[in-house]
Order: sequence, then C-alpha cells, then structure tokens
Amino acid sequence: MRARLWIFAKLMLYWMLFMSVIRISFLVYNFDLSSQLTFKEILLSLAYGMPMDLSMAGYVMLLSGLFLTASTLIKGRWIYYALFSLSMIALFLQIIIVIVDIELYRHWGFRMNNTPLFYMGSGALGSIDIWVAIKVLLIGAALAFALVWLYLRWIAPTIWNLIAAPKKSALIFLLLTASMVLCIRGSFTVATMNTGFVYFHTTKMYANHAAINVVWNFFRSLSSSARVVYPETFFDQQLTEKHFQELYPVSDSTYSILNTPKPNVILVIIESYTAAVIEVLGGAPGVTPRINELSKEGIIFDNFYASGTRTDKGLTGILSAYPSQPNSSIIKFPGKTQNLPSLNKKMEALGYRTSFIYGGDADFANFRSYITASGFDALTEDEDFDRDLNNSKWGVHDGFVGLRVLEELDTTQAPFFKVWLTQSSHEPFDVPAKPKFTDNTLDHRFFNSCHYTDSCIGAFIDKLKTRKDWDNTLVILTADHGHTLPGNQILQSKERFQIPLLFLGGALKTDSVIHTVGSQTDIANTLLAQLNAASPEFIFSKNLFANTINQHAAFFFHDGFGFVLPENKLMVYDNTAKIFVKVENVSEAEMELGKAYQQKLYSDFNKR
Repeated sequence: MRARLWIFAKLMLYWMLFMSVIRISFLVYNFDLSSQLTFKEILLSLAYGMPMDLSMAGYVMLLSGLFLTASTLIKGRWIYYALFSLSMIALFLQIIIVIVDIELYRHWGFRMNNTPLFYMGSGALGSIDIWVAIKVLLIGAALAFALVWLYLRWIAPTIWNLIAAPKKSALIFLLLTASMVLCIRGSFTVATMNTGFVYFHTTKMYANHAAINVVWNFFRSLSSSARVVYPETFFDQQLTEKHFQELYPVSDSTYSILNTPKPNVILVIIESYTAAVIEVLGGAPGVTPRINELSKEGIIFDNFYASGTRTDKGLTGILSAYPSQPNSSIIKFPGKTQNLPSLNKKMEALGYRTSFIYGGDADFANFRSYITASGFDALTEDEDFDRDLNNSKWGVHDGFVGLRVLEELDTTQAPFFKVWLTQSSHEPFDVPAKPKFTDNTLDHRFFNSCHYTDSCIGAFIDKLKTRKDWDNTLVILTADHGHTLPGNQILQSKERFQIPLLFLGGALKTDSVIHTVGSQTDIANTLLAQLNAASPEFIFSKNLFANTINQHAAFFFHDGFGFVLPENKLMVYDNTAKIFVKVENVSEAEMELGKAYQQKLYSDFNKR
C-alpha cells in the first residue's frame, strides 16, 4: 500500500513540475515581454498559477488514481503499461498545446483556447514561418525528451516492481482519488476554477496571462464553447451600419446636471434590483422606502433597462458600455474583454483614483480577470473583511460593506471613482435583518432582502451627507440586472429587465424624473459627457442628457433580444424561431433598427 501511495505522490509531483516547466518555457520564449516584469512579478506569476496547475494535474491524477485503485484488486503488471500509456498520451497532448501557444501568444496577445480550431485550413496557421515551426518543434522535442526520461528514471521502476496490496486498501485509494475533485474545483466556495483565480496584476496583463495554465485554458474552452462565433448574415451589413448611425447620432452638446466640474463619483451597482421592487417606478409598495425618498432629491430615470440577466453581463454593460450577448458572456473570454473600452480607465485618465469593492468572492464568474483588466487601482473583496463578517453564502452583507466603503473614502485621494457591487439581495435572500414581509413565500423573501439592501444604501447616503466633500460628490445608483421575481417574470418580458438609474449627491444642481428610454450601456457616456469627456470608443453608449438623442434600449436573453423605443413601443425577437414573438406599436422600419443593433453586436463580438 505504501508503494502505491508513493507512486501517487510521485505522479502528482511530476505533473506539478511539468506545469511549472511549461510556464517557465512560456516566459523564456516571450522574453521580450517577460523582461518588462520584475523578478517579483515573475515569481508571483508562478505562484498565482499554481492553483490552476493543481486543477489541471487533478484531471490526470483522477484517472491515474482509478488505475492504482484497480491494481489492488487486479494482479499483474498491466498497471505499469496502463499508467505509462496514460502519462505519455497526456504528456504529448499537453506539449502540443504548449508549443502552439508560446508562438501564437506573440501574435494574438491571449492564451490559447479553441480559437485555432476555427482557422484550420484558412491559411492562418499555414502562414507561420518555417523556421518558427522548426523552433517550436525543437522546443517540444526537448520538453518531451526530458520529461519522458524523468518518468522512466524516477517513476517507472517503482511501478514495475509493484507488489500486490491488500484488497481493503482499494477503499483508501478510491477516497484519495476522489479528493482530486477538490483540486479540480479549485475552492470550497461557490466559485469554481476559472482564469480569474490567477489574475493578480492590475496594470500588466502579461503577468496575469503568464499565470494561466494554457492546457487547462484550452480544454476548458472546448468544454464551455468558449469560442462563440455569431452569424454575420443575420441582417444586411450595409443597412446595419446605416441604422446604427441613426441610433447613435453625433451630439456635441449636453445638458449639465452638475454644479462642479470634477466631482467625486460613487457608482453603486445593486444586485437584482428590478424596478418591480421600487414603488416610485411602479413597483411593490414598502420594499424600498429609502430609495423612494432619495429619488425626490435626485434625478431618476423611469424607463431604464438592464442589458442582460446576470451580474457578469451587467458589469460589462455598465463599466464597458458593452451589451449582453444572446448565447455567451464576454466576461468569460479574457482575450476579448482586454480589448473592451473601460469607463474606469477613462476616469483614471481624467485624474481619478479608482477602486472596486465587493463583499463576495471576486473569483466568481471570472470577475477578477475583468476587474483587473479594467485597470482599477484597488480591489476589495470578501477576504479583506474580518472572518466573522464573511458569514453568508455569497460573502459579507451590504451593511458591513457600506461601512467599509466609507472607511476607504477617508484615505482616498480626491477626485475618486469608486464602484460598489452589492450582493445581499441575491438568492437565497438570507439577510441579517428582521423580516418586514412575513409570508414565507419566495416573493416575500426577495422583498425582505431588497428591503435590507435599501436600508443599507439609505444609511450609507446618510453618512455620506455628513462628509465635508458631500457637495462635491455624485452618487449613481443602478442595478446589475433585473429579476424574475416578483411574479416569476418570463425572460422575454420587458418588465424583467427594467431597473433603476438614480443620480444623487451634493454635486447635483437639479432634481427631476426623466422619461428618456435608456440602457446600462448608456451610463458610461452619460457620466463622461458631464465631465466633458464622452468617448466614441463606447459605440453602444449614448449620452442620456444630450440635446440630440435617439431613444432606445436593447435587452438580451438566451437566443433572443428585446428592443424598447419611446411611446410604449416594444419588439421581442426569438433567434431560434427567427421571428418577432412580440410586436407592440412598432413599424417595419423600427423592426429593422432592432435587427441592426443585434447584427452590430454580433459583428463586434466576433472581432474582439
């Protein structure tokens, strides 16, 4: 039994060594980029990459462990040949991925996924210089030779001389093998292994890319369809460009809502805050009394919509002005998100100090890779709080996070741009507050969680008002997405996507209710226009205070989209059925606007 345990340990060390070797090979091959890193940053790339290495090794060890378990029940030297065959197949397959990646990275700027499979035969791979091909093949041969030699000298003899073991040891080996699932998963939290786990640098994306285990990245892309290609023929391309220009007319003038040229900005993105829980937006009474009150002293939009259905899509919608997609989420593809425009970077260029605070796990749904790629100066997450506060499924509750935001503001240099993503109103709606709605229904549990978050935001604003810089502060409240509750709204419903947008703060010079139709993607240029810095990079973002504006809002669900226009006009399109499933007061010409929007998104996504 000890011999088998020793073999298991040797194999795990062997694969972890292999993972480190291929990362070092990547760094050496891309020396011109690696030389821009400090020695500490290189070491951090190796260290931060280890959890992903362990996850990849866990997959191989899962099969190796099953073979070792079977060897306690089935005698013979078959185990030698089985483990050798498995190890060599795994080794050579991974080396192929490695040598392709080290060269392609120099051209593409992101670690290899299944993208090359979509270019086979197109000439893209065939255009590689013959000497480059020879060079990477020699590197692969050297890696293969060294690692096969190490296996034959260090591991193979132990397996060859393996003796029989008591059959009762099979259970122990089965449990040991099962433990590899934890290595594969990468954590004990709700977040499973993703590239965000290894992102650690806020400015040097290459350091983060070096930490990625390319083999893990490649196979994950295969399993999750990470290469999504949308049709370029959904709608006529020339008409698409014509209609898209109509949707986003050039405007060089805007209505100013500020009494100061460069206010501090706090953007609060509220989890699941559908308009259906906000009374001033026609929602259920009594759920959000503080926001109802605050709306009277700010500017609230009553015809505003989320672009998608999940937090990851909401983040890119707000912070990159990038719409959701019907069959994917761009945040899952670091190779694409690194090319998105960033509201945060625009604010930094204006001299703002920036930070992002979230009471949950920043590794969830690849948040970290996107947040770091967005260039925030600082990230605060659940692990930065006292352990006794991190006591809910999703992390630290909003009341404690709000206090932390205020603490951080005390040491933040003005002007600042801080983003706070709340989480307490997420399922399972377990909040540290006495329930206001007493029925134990799903709707009322949701209402109670929203009521708690409302009270936290109210308390947060109350404390902000006592600060000396209140008169120079702009607070923007919105939601990451809507919700099916209350009433189990269907995804195709416009009400499912309606969310709040509320401007508050001492920096405001007016209060109002705005009926303009808008979307999450409009927040970027609406804010930047107030700072005289609206950017054409945000092609899906219009200034909601512009004097020239074409009102509209697009929302996306699985395999379909909705398009909202003024005067209660709505169209909903099903991509699978290829028909409009809902048309309310919309003309044929206006239907083309909706189709053009989706085609523009399709084409842009494909090019990212």
